[in-house]
Amino acid sequence: MKMVSIRGATTIEDNDKEKIIQGTKDLLLEIEDKNNLNKNNVISILFSSTKDLNAEYPAKAARLLGYTQCALMCFNEMEVIGSIEKCIRVMVLYEDTLEQRDVKHVYLKDTKTLRPDLNE
Repeated sequence: MKMVSIRGATTIEDNDKEKIIQGTKDLLLEIEDKNNLNKNNVISILFSSTKDLNAEYPAKAARLLGYTQCALMCFNEMEVIGSIEKCIRVMVLYEDTLEQRDVKHVYLKDTKTLRPDLNE
């Protein structure tokens, strides 16, 4: 077994509890699907969000999806002039036989510009 990191991000239309939860769920489900994740092998998930998203913790969406045995933490994203607004970023630390080079990172909506090299 080895540990890999899986990155992803999405944007949310409005600073609204339900939209933050749904957008985060959509991101996590896409990461699960693309990487064939087993929730039991997730060590931790780190979330960051831009300061304009403060109506809900993105980690709540992970708990609602059944991530109850791993550590979850939320942070404010560093504020950079001209950066994407209403953005949630995630880093999943995962233990499995998956190789880092085989990881499928997921960038949804406006965040595709963050990593154009990963767009399919």
